[in-house]
Amino acid sequence: MNAPYFSGSQRSDSELRLVNNRTLPLPANDLTWSLSLPEGADRDHVYCNPTAAEAVYGDKIGRLPACFINGYGGDPLVDKQKELAKILETRGVRVEKCFVEDGYHAVEIYDEAKALALGQYIKNFVLSLTSQSSI
Repeated sequence: MNAPYFSGSQRSDSELRLVNNRTLPLPANDLTWSLSLPEGADRDHVYCNPTAAEAVYGDKIGRLPACFINGYGGDPLVDKQKELAKILETRGVRVEKCFVEDGYHAVEIYDEAKALALGQYIKNFVLSLTSQSSI
């Protein structure tokens, strides 16, 4: 998952710190969720908040395959991305994390070096899975 998109009703430190982020300002994030969630749902819905999803799907979460999670310190969503990684690890899922301070949400669109680095991280992750396979 590259910069997975999660939130919650309670603002995370990264959302508060980056409220006026140029790439993903808080009002745009709120609008995205208001248009995406079922009518009447808030940001604590299982589609939006990984903590809410864990409460509902906890045992099933542990059955997920290995995951790669990439995020950046300049992304308002980075705290929720780290929270997701922790939930997955707590449930026994193998999680390969790559959190880099230097970057922001969707930086790979604008920065070729970040795009190439992400491609290499993903390649290494996939190769690590195939090397463990009996194929």
